[in-house]
Amino acid sequence: MSAPRKINPWLKAGLEFGPLILFFVVFMRLRDRTVTLAGTEYSGFIVATLVFVPVLVLSTLALWRLTGRLAPMQIATLVLVVIFGGLSVWLNDPRFFKVKPTIIYLIFAGLLGFSLIRGRNWLELVMAEALPMRPEGWRILTLRMALLFLGLAIANEIVWRSMSETAWVNFKTFGLPAIMIGFFVANARLFERYALPRDGD
Repeated sequence: MSAPRKINPWLKAGLEFGPLILFFVVFMRLRDRTVTLAGTEYSGFIVATLVFVPVLVLSTLALWRLTGRLAPMQIATLVLVVIFGGLSVWLNDPRFFKVKPTIIYLIFAGLLGFSLIRGRNWLELVMAEALPMRPEGWRILTLRMALLFLGLAIANEIVWRSMSETAWVNFKTFGLPAIMIGFFVANARLFERYALPRDGD
């Protein structure tokens, strides 16, 4: 398998996080308004979802075109966003889009847990190029990530079912990425302990 083509890291970050930031901006501008489209009234949340879905599709295609590769997580996320975002817009019901992160995280937790049971570390296949580690390190990281995704699924359910729409949008836009970044920072010692030497080290 060929290595992904290198692109400007700022461009890559913009393509990955730009659609989410756009969703946040559109929602914040329209959250207290009702928008009428083709004779049907939609909340600001639904309009933000309507904007987010095609923009995510375009940014993901652009990322694939520029790098020549998409991670399995990116593909799964795109498919579920199109399905559940489309259902939210079609049925004019925000619940479908809100439950989407729960389903994504449960799928990832299940896949990682299943890979541990089968003794085949799929996480290593996806991330080994960026984080070369010994097999024991991958087993520990896989277990921790499976538990993380399970916890995120539970957290998403609690937030969208018990808090305001604005609280959920803030949680999705800033809370979930911050938790993921914090997770990898917290595992820095694991990466150092089980790291494999790189060429030239």
